[in-house]
Amino acid sequence: MKQLVLVVIFVLILVTSLVKNSTKEIEDQIFVINENIRPLKSELEDVLLEFNYLSSPEKLVQYQTQYFEKDLIKIEIMNIKEITDNNETLEINDLISKNENE
Repeated sequence: MKQLVLVVIFVLILVTSLVKNSTKEIEDQIFVINENIRPLKSELEDVLLEFNYLSSPEKLVQYQTQYFEKDLIKIEIMNIKEITDNNETLEINDLISKNENE
């Protein structure tokens, strides 16, 4: 009877030790992953702030009036051309190809 109790206690100690070691390894992995994520979160917040601040229509209009005044004009995108250099000759093509339906 005493031997059975000792064996049960030994098995419980062994199982507890194994569980503790495995949870410690998992906690270490979680810590490493969280540490790797931390700078990425910070960078994401900075980029989102920059994107939201700089790309809002109000800001773009403000920058236009502040820095360019009347230098910027609105043009149709279909009027924009692309210049390419092929064997010392310049070719001018539409930047966006027109649909055949138009």
